[in-house]
Amino acid sequence: MIEIPSDLHPDLVPLVFLLGDWTGAGVAEFTGEESMNFGQEVTFSHDGRDFLEYSSHTWQLDDKGEKVRPLESEHGFWRVTGERKVEAVLIRQDGVAEVWYGELAEGKPRIELVTDAIARTPSAGAYTGGKRLYGYVNSDLMWVGEKATPEVPLRPYMSAHLKKVVDPSTWAKDLKDLPDDGIAFFR
Repeated sequence: MIEIPSDLHPDLVPLVFLLGDWTGAGVAEFTGEESMNFGQEVTFSHDGRDFLEYSSHTWQLDDKGEKVRPLESEHGFWRVTGERKVEAVLIRQDGVAEVWYGELAEGKPRIELVTDAIARTPSAGAYTGGKRLYGYVNSDLMWVGEKATPEVPLRPYMSAHLKKVVDPSTWAKDLKDLPDDGIAFFR
């Protein structure tokens, strides 16, 4: 069930399904690069203003699902700018800053974004644009990303399936009348 926090800015209600901490795994493959499995942690948070703060960290996984090395880190801000219109400003550790525009699907917790502007530092890799699709499916967050370079047209390169991370302390505050020994609760 999706809950709307009482202090969430009203403009962000259409993005409420993104809120929280997410973790999971996915696959990455791009022309000229090694195909791999990766792990990911994502956080969407808010402080009452008209944007969501976004943070994502990915790392390569070995055949046993163990972390091998860090991959991409992204940070940014997401806004709803009109009826079903979404904008995001993201920056990555490799020296890329992006402005994304997109739209929420009508009646579905799904967002499609496309890059509008890209700035790169001289040390950043070749990159000319991207496209992403995020969807809330059976209480999970799923996404697929596409990217383009001067040599490779827009094509899928990463996708992941993320589960919401639940903090048990949030449950504990709801157990106000739990007896000290905890056993009486189950009688």
